[in-house]
Amino acid sequence: MQRTGVRHSVPQGQDHGQVQQIVDALCSHHQLRAAAIVLLARATGMRLREVILADLPRLSREAREFGKINIQDGTKGGRVGASAPRWITMDEQVRVSLGFAKQVSPTGSRNLIAPHESYFNVLQEIVRPARDILHAYNLKGFHELRAAYACEHYEQITQHGAPINGGQCRQMDPRLDYEARSQIGYELGHGRIDVVAAYIGGLT
Repeated sequence: MQRTGVRHSVPQGQDHGQVQQIVDALCSHHQLRAAAIVLLARATGMRLREVILADLPRLSREAREFGKINIQDGTKGGRVGASAPRWITMDEQVRVSLGFAKQVSPTGSRNLIAPHESYFNVLQEIVRPARDILHAYNLKGFHELRAAYACEHYEQITQHGAPINGGQCRQMDPRLDYEARSQIGYELGHGRIDVVAAYIGGLT
């Protein structure tokens, strides 16, 4: 299925203060793994499935050795090169979120799924209850965090706001806009640059 949607609404979750409020609320309700999912999704742009299945010891080792992490677990099998390298550069946000996820990872597990659980169990028992708290803090879903990451990264690369946030980089420097979209597409695990418009806004 080809997705050609262009985002017309500003992504929720761009404000780190809002994200921290959600994390604090989840922790106060003892939903620590859900809090870890929120932090990692916002820091890395990973899909929900990728966050839940992420090999945390491997990512921590890569972070120490290379200063970047390679998103491999839970990636979409349908795309070309699903196991192709997808490196995300480390920053303080990634380091903190990775550390927290390791801390709340169930005993005997390398990810956020306990040895006796299935991925489906985590969706039912961890993710679904967390959605009420997300909604209470004006975040309609985990996927918004992926878009917020993309917008923030676009701004870091171009020094202009993302198009959906009113940025004018494409008009001023089309080549830089293209480079930023290419980089973000790579980091989000999309082979096609046009899909990035679904996260940061269109080409107009």
